[in-house]
Amino acid sequence: MLKSADKWMLGYVQSVLRRPRVAGPKHLIVCVADHYEPFQGKQDLGFALEQVKRWQDALPGVSDGVKDSGGYAPRHSFFYPQEEYHPEVLARVADLCHAGLGETEIHLHHDNDTPEGLRQKLIAFRDVLHHDHGLLGLDAQGDVRYAFIHGNWALCNSRPDGRHCGVDAELSILQETGCHVDMTFPSAPSPTQSRLVNGIYYAQDRKRGPRSADDGVLVRAGQSAAPGLLMLPGPLALNWGWRKFGILPRLENGELTAINPPTSNRLALWARQHIHVPGRPEWVFVKLHTHGCDPRHIEGLLSAGLPQLHKLLAEHLTEKRGWAFHYASAREMANMVRAAESGAGGDPSNYRNFSVKAPA
Repeated sequence: MLKSADKWMLGYVQSVLRRPRVAGPKHLIVCVADHYEPFQGKQDLGFALEQVKRWQDALPGVSDGVKDSGGYAPRHSFFYPQEEYHPEVLARVADLCHAGLGETEIHLHHDNDTPEGLRQKLIAFRDVLHHDHGLLGLDAQGDVRYAFIHGNWALCNSRPDGRHCGVDAELSILQETGCHVDMTFPSAPSPTQSRLVNGIYYAQDRKRGPRSADDGVLVRAGQSAAPGLLMLPGPLALNWGWRKFGILPRLENGELTAINPPTSNRLALWARQHIHVPGRPEWVFVKLHTHGCDPRHIEGLLSAGLPQLHKLLAEHLTEKRGWAFHYASAREMANMVRAAESGAGGDPSNYRNFSVKAPA
């Protein structure tokens, strides 16, 4: 819990202090962002295809018919790594998406890179995903847009040892190549964790040096968008209900694993962090993350973790408890944030295609 706490503890305390009180119905918007890595570092096509087949076989039945408060089924967000691209593997992931089970976005692991190298990787992969596989959304001008998660959490060269990135000014290149939202955080207990915690904000590249995403300007309802890239983190909290050695609270970072599955206590803790757009406090955003092809977790996730998540949402977040819940892809969640920023209210499901339209 204390690892790299110097990076995030003050931001966490500040996030607790800015939690609003909300009277009346509330909406919980849930996104599962999957660092979806079917090759797992192996040069083995058969292994990767088998990992994806397990998802093809299991995902259609994972929710057991559960729908959210607006009648929408779950939608998984597959953040597929650029460096693991293989047309046959990606085609199978695309089949899941075209069947309405999710959407694909961009994930990237790189090391000792350059700005131009990063730019070329992102543009090439963006175009392959869109033109060859019918993935990624479009904005009002018809430009391809994508959500992003950085591999090894090292956004903006944020590791102390400088590994697993190499590009300090990463945010502007992401924007230039069509990224409309970053969902890398939280990364704690990694030292790459940003200092702004449990807040949705815009971050800009610094004039020099790494860690540009450390902080920024909070998104606010009824105000024009600030310069920079939209940063949409998941919950980061101290879990006093699950203590190490029975004394120290464990760190809650919204990760779904076989050994840390969804529970009613975790669900309550995610909601309690109250990640929202100030001025629209009744919309609460919960971005969870997982590594859905990790052999240590894939079976537990598909057979128990995700079904349990859907069951908990259906049973514990009901109108009687004052909550409605909404499944969202990464793209849809970012659209709802921007709708809140514009001053929109009511049912967030009305804004799933607010600024970036669904893949055709």
